[in-house]
Amino acid sequence: MTTNTAVSRIDPQDVVILFADLQAGIVELTQTNPLPRLKTAVLALAKLARLFSMPAIVSGIQGEDGIPAKVLPEIAQALGELPTHHRTTCDSFLNPDIVAAINGTGRKTLLIAGVATELAVQLPALTASDQGYRVYVVLDACGGMSERTEQAALLRMTQAGAATVSVMALAGEIAGDFRQPAAQQAIGILYEMAKA
Repeated sequence: MTTNTAVSRIDPQDVVILFADLQAGIVELTQTNPLPRLKTAVLALAKLARLFSMPAIVSGIQGEDGIPAKVLPEIAQALGELPTHHRTTCDSFLNPDIVAAINGTGRKTLLIAGVATELAVQLPALTASDQGYRVYVVLDACGGMSERTEQAALLRMTQAGAATVSVMALAGEIAGDFRQPAAQQAIGILYEMAKA
């Protein structure tokens, strides 16, 4: 049995974010998180990544014709254009270039956002947990194929040592002292998300 190592506080200086398969043709399949809400959460998470210098890795799937994934523009809106690492297996952590990009950050706390929770999120979460990462699934920046299958995936991930977090909770947790400019900006991101 895996020990749950993801129960303590999130330190933004140890975080790397994996945006998994947040691309046209896939995000529209979400049945558990309305697409506008998903996009709002992804944008807020990307803004937090920029604000707190948390590196982000983007994975996607090429089309059958070899066309690169068309990633949600909300990620680039906050972080600028990031390279898309096209995975060739269901588990991003079985793709050497994605693993190299994540390992290259030197960070051991992995936040995952993506569609579908049951596949693009769950499989790398399990492998990363097995490899000693502290894994957090950012629930409101994920979308599943059905309530039932997403709940099964979340249960399996938590049993493997991953934890769940919302963008809102993350913003509040890493904001720090409200008197600091970064904290004020983080709360502003939280407020924008709440209004959307």
